[in-house]
Amino acid sequence: MHPKSLNFPGTLRIGVDTGGTFTDFIAVQDHRIFSFKVPSTPDNPSRAILIGLERILTGLSPKQLTLEIAHGTTVATNALLERKGARTALITTSGFEDVIEIGRQARPDLYNFSVERPVPLIERSLRFGIAERVSASGEILKHLEPNDLCLLIEKLRQLKVESVAISLLFSFVNPAHELAIADALAALDVPLSISHQILPEYREYERTSTVVINAYLAPKVSHYLEDLQQGLGNLLTMFPKTSPQLRVMQSSGGSISAETAAKEPVRTILSGPAGGIIAATRIGAMAGISDVITFDMGGTSTDVALCRGTAHTTNEAKITGLPVAVPVLDIHTVGAGGGSIAYVDAGGALRVGPESAGANPGPACYGIGTRATVTDANVVLGRFGGRGLLNGAMALDLARAEKVIDEIAGQMTQASGKKVTSVEAAQGIIKVANANMERALRLVSVERGQDPRYFTLVSFGGAGGLHAVALAEALRIPQVLVPAFPGAFSALGVLLADVVKDYSKTVMLAVDVNLPHEKVVKSLAAHFSAMEKAAKRELRREGFNAKQIALFRSLAIRYRGQSFELEVKYDGQLKAALSLFHKLHHERYGHADLSAALEIVSARLRGVGLTEKPQLKPARKQRKAVHPLATASIRLDRKAERVPVFDREALPVGFQLQQPALIVEYGSTTLIPAGWQVEVDKWKNLLLQKIELS
Repeated sequence: MHPKSLNFPGTLRIGVDTGGTFTDFIAVQDHRIFSFKVPSTPDNPSRAILIGLERILTGLSPKQLTLEIAHGTTVATNALLERKGARTALITTSGFEDVIEIGRQARPDLYNFSVERPVPLIERSLRFGIAERVSASGEILKHLEPNDLCLLIEKLRQLKVESVAISLLFSFVNPAHELAIADALAALDVPLSISHQILPEYREYERTSTVVINAYLAPKVSHYLEDLQQGLGNLLTMFPKTSPQLRVMQSSGGSISAETAAKEPVRTILSGPAGGIIAATRIGAMAGISDVITFDMGGTSTDVALCRGTAHTTNEAKITGLPVAVPVLDIHTVGAGGGSIAYVDAGGALRVGPESAGANPGPACYGIGTRATVTDANVVLGRFGGRGLLNGAMALDLARAEKVIDEIAGQMTQASGKKVTSVEAAQGIIKVANANMERALRLVSVERGQDPRYFTLVSFGGAGGLHAVALAEALRIPQVLVPAFPGAFSALGVLLADVVKDYSKTVMLAVDVNLPHEKVVKSLAAHFSAMEKAAKRELRREGFNAKQIALFRSLAIRYRGQSFELEVKYDGQLKAALSLFHKLHHERYGHADLSAALEIVSARLRGVGLTEKPQLKPARKQRKAVHPLATASIRLDRKAERVPVFDREALPVGFQLQQPALIVEYGSTTLIPAGWQVEVDKWKNLLLQKIELS
């Protein structure tokens, strides 16, 4: 669909996902979908977004336009990875200034004597302890001194801090002192991140780390969103009656307003990958598949997740070794993508990634890069069918790719003492990249007690289709699903996401199986009532009415004496929740004790604003002859083999093929090797299955 085919009236919904190499767009109106990519602009990600939005809006009739934009962003992720956040100060209870440096006693690499802990985001000179104390029950033991606050403000002014994190001991029980400090520091006119507002839960290290990350990212993300909204306003001068709605994807799988994202950027750290997970579970359910392993291979990295029916969240995530305790989708990321750079290390071993060529200069075959990448290896092996990218709009430089792969082959020859051809070097690069991604897939499945043979691999991202079957074979996954628009699938996911508000409250309620539970149930009801009022108030503020609001309760429970808890659904029936906890504990750890005393650590609420979503219609089965566009010489093993090249858009529902082939489309290429068959289902998904030999 071309933008000019969009009609009015009708809401125009645009999903945007910023990747390391390309920025992806999906525009949806009624049942019409238009998808495309533009090169990312890492120096200013909003520039690529505005280029794409201008492409959609240019030429449309200047009538009243209802416009909704949902955005998956990597601004927070990159700022944290590259340590390019704000000059931040931490205000905490006196004596706890070093909690973010001390951390926990758990060692991430048990047998590594040279392990290096991540450097705190806030240096020691910018961490301030203030004389105050609140007990675990909320009683104020030592009040704040006004003079201390005055001295603190003056110090922060002199140090020219750009953002402040406030995290006091037991503020989640009684936030009075945090509120007083925030009131005093308002005079600094810098963003304030307050722990009882962002994460009102116990565990001072994880809570403080989360608030510090939020403060560290807040200025950069807020400036980015301001620039984006200003640029969008300039684009819409020809639509004077249009007030666009801009939402940002959260790491938890729901979206939030741009204003909320600017205040709480810690919730957007895995914004981009989250969209793909949401789309995969939705499309999988439509195809009758509930248990999926998602495989999102882009230009810079690969993101994988295991979903049994729904996407799973965790409160125990770590980003660059730093704990993030707000809900995030349980995603594992590795530095393996189409742009991952291949090299021979000092020991003579072939390595791939995690360094990436990114959007600039990009793989050598894009015409500028000078180092071999995974994409260059695929080009040399003929796996793009000689058609280039983006339906041929972006030509691939085969000679340049061959040159950089030849250089790798020469280095491998020198290291091994045996002649290595360029084809062998390219195949080696693919094998190493696949091994990196296979480890990630094993981590979220086999290493967590899940048998991948009972799952479907949902493959998307621009590079995913070329590697999906090889990975499925390595893990003995019998089926691969490649959805429609795989190259912009995460952009579709952000459109499918609801607006989500997460709330939590540490309650520490003891539960004895031999004693009545009435008091516990009553206490929980009071906590949930307060959180539900807040959720309804905030969702109404974002334009949702009572019928569009859904509330979901859960409890974090553990056996008394344990250090960590499991989260279970809670519908007001405590016995059912406790029974579910025992079942989940047995599934996770292999044992459960029905007679043991329990402890409810936290009450959690998810408030959901139900958005209008693109309505995807099934296609009708057609009987028509399908002819390949061409044939191409590709290397699957050692021999070159000629295979047909099909245009995916021309494949009707019900199309089947049981031979090696390439299926090309605008944003991706899918490789069908020997021993696998492909079928197009009614949702226009490609279903790849292992051919069973009789």
